[in-house]
Amino acid sequence: MLETTTLSERQEVLQDSFDYTVFAWSKQKNISPIAVKYAKGVYLYDYDDKRYIDFSSGLMNVNIGHGNQRITEAVVKQMQEVSYVTPYCVTKVRGELGKKLAEICPGELNKAFFTLCGATSNEAAIKLARLYTGRHKILSRYQSYHGATYGTLSVGGDPRKLPDDSQQAPNFVHIDIPYRYRWNHDEASMLTDSVAQLERVIAYEGPGNIAAIMLEGESGTSGCLQYPVGYLAAVRDICDKHGILLIIDEVMSGFGRTGKWFGFENHGIVPDLVTMAKGITSGYIPFGCLMVTDKIAARFDDTVLATGMTYGAHPVGCAAALETLKIYEEENLIENTVEMGKYMDEQAALLKQKHPCIGDFRNTGLLGCFELVKNRTTKEPMAPFNAKPEEMAVMSKVAAKIKELGMYTFVRWSYVFVAPPLCVTKEQIDEGLAIISEALSIADEHVS
Repeated sequence: MLETTTLSERQEVLQDSFDYTVFAWSKQKNISPIAVKYAKGVYLYDYDDKRYIDFSSGLMNVNIGHGNQRITEAVVKQMQEVSYVTPYCVTKVRGELGKKLAEICPGELNKAFFTLCGATSNEAAIKLARLYTGRHKILSRYQSYHGATYGTLSVGGDPRKLPDDSQQAPNFVHIDIPYRYRWNHDEASMLTDSVAQLERVIAYEGPGNIAAIMLEGESGTSGCLQYPVGYLAAVRDICDKHGILLIIDEVMSGFGRTGKWFGFENHGIVPDLVTMAKGITSGYIPFGCLMVTDKIAARFDDTVLATGMTYGAHPVGCAAALETLKIYEEENLIENTVEMGKYMDEQAALLKQKHPCIGDFRNTGLLGCFELVKNRTTKEPMAPFNAKPEEMAVMSKVAAKIKELGMYTFVRWSYVFVAPPLCVTKEQIDEGLAIISEALSIADEHVS
């Protein structure tokens, strides 16, 4: 008789996923995902009931926290009425969501084009900018990420696009913006040099060819690289001068993450187009949005808007988004982000005194990261930009220890991210930073 092996529930979940699914941005062998059974608030629980504090809100998208049944109820209610209509039909929730987004967006950003995710929002923004201006070039930052389609990979500067480099979409031009920690001169010169470089690139490329400049409201996965003070205001002026549209990507930095509804509000500007996803439904349902000004929308009153998708303005996504926006307001999550962000800054400063491997801590609201270095004087990173696996030896050990101690968070190159759900408490911040602190002891051993 053949002997059968009985797998635990956790092992079965993992094995089925390994055998029948493919993992994004990963080698398919030797990965070790958490088998999540359920989640609540700022915590994930696996099939062995081990608890992990989620210190990056999934992928900086679960802003309201896990397991909020208000979203479940809103989605179920909508599905009991109608689960899908084509984009040529309308539902009550579509108009209500558009009206609510117009209410929270500043200026004349009053028109919503609903999409499926951040990438499709950014694709739509690129198309509309080109259709509206009749120009073809888009400027963006090297150290930025806007999505994984060919268009959004090309407009971004993240090295994840390099394997697809030979198939990049044309007419995307990149600029480099320095960040404060690695700038060796005064901050005023950083702003001056950054603006001067942008103006040179515009002159080289021809301002009459440039449809838009696309930037993140606040930097995310590139390392929370904060803009020189006054930079976005200068970009706004430059765009106005040359008739260039300003697209701000709020996919990660939007919906309270930075202590404002949108990251660009920290810089006192109003863009022409704003892309959204992630926090608009807190990841409960895939959904996205492109907000445009009344002026841009009016161009298409008598001209065909040459883009669309089968699941645009999906009623279930709209219902999840509308309820999510209510939760931000009724549970005072943006106010809590401001308070907890200040507390995070204070505690991170204490951690920096304790750990010589911490070169810098950058944070806006609850979108932050530690940058680890081998030497504070030279600022040599613990792992270089776009590090190879063998260059990640120390950081991989740090990441493994963080997971072992019961934390899920985003670790990339020399960065350890801290971006918990906006409902986080001081006690939970203490819990998370204590785990990070223990893991950083590994990196401290490699400081010269």
